Amino acid sequence: MIGFIGGGKMAEALIQGIILHGTRDILVSDPIATRRSYLSQLFNITVTTLNKEVASSCNIIILAVKPQDMSLVLDEIAPEITQDKTIVSIAAGIPIDFFQKKLATKKIIRVMPNAPVFVQEGMSIISVDQGLSEHNLAPVLDIFMSVGKVLILPEEHMNAMATISGCGPAFFAMFIEALTSAGVTMGLTKEHVADALVQTMVGTTKMLQSGMSPEKLREMVTSPGGMTFAGLTVFEEKKINSIVTHALQAARNRGVELSEK
Repeated sequence: MIGFIGGGKMAEALIQGIILHGTRDILVSDPIATRRSYLSQLFNITVTTLNKEVASSCNIIILAVKPQDMSLVLDEIAPEITQDKTIVSIAAGIPIDFFQKKLATKKIIRVMPNAPVFVQEGMSIISVDQGLSEHNLAPVLDIFMSVGKVLILPEEHMNAMATISGCGPAFFAMFIEALTSAGVTMGLTKEHVADALVQTMVGTTKMLQSGMSPEKLREMVTSPGGMTFAGLTVFEEKKINSIVTHALQAARNRGVELSEK
């Protein structure tokens, strides 16, 4: 049985993916009555107020609680966590060794899913305890592959990758906001600009997914002395590469600070 401690939006997205792939053997605990009722009715699954019930009943336990609440939750469920149980944390910034110090099991997996899991197009970055076998990892991979793609990396790369996949949707959205605003200043309606940008983004993504490199795509669209060339020249003059690098470094450094706390 798969258990969720915490029934928030990210847990909801994972539950939906699991169920769409044919599994309903799920137990969820959440302290909020309205949330329990919502999940029970939406997915026809068992819900409870008791974190210990999830910990004792389930072989795979996904910790979907806020980072600031994690220590209390671990202290509560620790007596129920035996060596055969697999613990999966999706809490940002908490390293694997934090769980190793509090729980008896060595089957610890840290996962950083991103926002597109809500539409089953997520990117989940996974780090594992060195002693974890493929047999124990496989069902966890299946869970996160039900909502997108997965990438397994050493934990020391987690904060750097978080700037790409975790922060990336917000960075992309900010650029879309900037393009939308610029389009409106040129006399276009926000609705028309939004429609055009979303479709352009979808089409560009499919071209990249086909194997075309970003550099090749840029070169294909850019005619010497043309409109695209003029716009790219401004980006280069404003040092967009430097701006992006500094933004990612700031995000990574904050991730390191949160991990140390």
